[in-house]
Amino acid sequence: MFADLDYDIEEDKLGIPTVPGKVTLQKDAQNLIGISIGGGAQYCPCLYIVQVFDNTPAALDGTVAAGDEITGVNGRSIKGKTKVEVAKMIQEVKGEVTIHYNKLQADPKQGMSLDIVLKKVKHRLVENMSSGTADALGLSRAILCNDGLVKRLEELERTAELYKGMTEHTKNLLRAFYELSQTHRAFGDVFSVIGVREPQPAASEAFVKFADAHRSIEKFGIRLLKTIKPMLTDLNTYLNKAIPDTRLTIKKYLDVKFEYLSYCLKVKEMDDEEYSCIALGEPLYRVSTGNYEYRLILRCRQEARARFSQMRKDVLEKMELLDQKHVQDIVFQLQRLVSTMSKYYNDCYAVLRDADVFPIEVGHFSEGRLGSGPVSNKHKPGWRSGRSGFRPSSSAPPLHRLLTVPLLCAIYASLKCCRASTVVPSQLVI
Repeated sequence: MFADLDYDIEEDKLGIPTVPGKVTLQKDAQNLIGISIGGGAQYCPCLYIVQVFDNTPAALDGTVAAGDEITGVNGRSIKGKTKVEVAKMIQEVKGEVTIHYNKLQADPKQGMSLDIVLKKVKHRLVENMSSGTADALGLSRAILCNDGLVKRLEELERTAELYKGMTEHTKNLLRAFYELSQTHRAFGDVFSVIGVREPQPAASEAFVKFADAHRSIEKFGIRLLKTIKPMLTDLNTYLNKAIPDTRLTIKKYLDVKFEYLSYCLKVKEMDDEEYSCIALGEPLYRVSTGNYEYRLILRCRQEARARFSQMRKDVLEKMELLDQKHVQDIVFQLQRLVSTMSKYYNDCYAVLRDADVFPIEVGHFSEGRLGSGPVSNKHKPGWRSGRSGFRPSSSAPPLHRLLTVPLLCAIYASLKCCRASTVVPSQLVI
């Protein structure tokens, strides 16, 4: 194409300077230096590097990059040669090969055009869509295949929901234990008052002992609250600090990821445009003048890919540390919860076992006031005690004078029911 012209086509460098240089690369076992090339005769006056592959001699050396122009191989000019011919020239050289190049001094900000910004917005929208929806809307996008980080992000969300549920459950548990402790304290106060007013020495001592048992249970409950309360602090630290910090890192990673995908999509669109013009036999201006716009996007894509790889590595490391902390922390918190509750129930069972004071022999209530002294059953109607608890006599006094006695019966029945159902958990199945 260019041989038929009687004049040279001036390159349109878009104001991007180039610096000549050369580099000697040692080929690998496959006789490769790790680059792909594009351009060249017959459509483009420049032959340039399209991509530098990872962990190859060119990548490890770091001298050449995507977008750089190749001007010679081992001192031989490649002017007017096709990319296939240049590839054969490089392959024919064994061992070390010297590449002459023009270094593209590109500023990544030049490649951040409005088109790239809009592509980033589009990728951000498509990220939360299904593939079918995006295809139905005709939204072209670049996709990372076999992206394992997506599953890790889903696991992070499930872990956050788990900790949120544990926090709410622990708050409700502590609130219930606090109310239960206040109830035991109230029982202890009531039994203490009854014991003080009871004229029978044995019954008074029994009521006081039973009141002390309930007050001890209230102390056990407060001790349980003080032991489990730090668990809430630890859960909230993980939920409100560690996970949000990881999400912030993921947010930065996603921004870099969408930028990299936008450049990939831009390169694909420019390739399609070039292939269409070649198929139609019409020269494309940017290709005919050195394809500097395309080479600028190639350089921006390479740098965006490097940032993306580094950010992805950081995110994976942070999530790995977060998973390890989660495994260790959840085991410690559950062990603390189970051991504390087990000790609470064991202590309560021991106190109630020692406070087995029923049945209680109590005196009758006089007409004037409660607990004025014992009255014989032969002379005063009322309640009498027995082996099975409190039993009414044939003619009982009015109900409003004996409200305390039915209360004691109900408390005694509740106590027997609680003691019968007290089970100390040996393990927690989760």
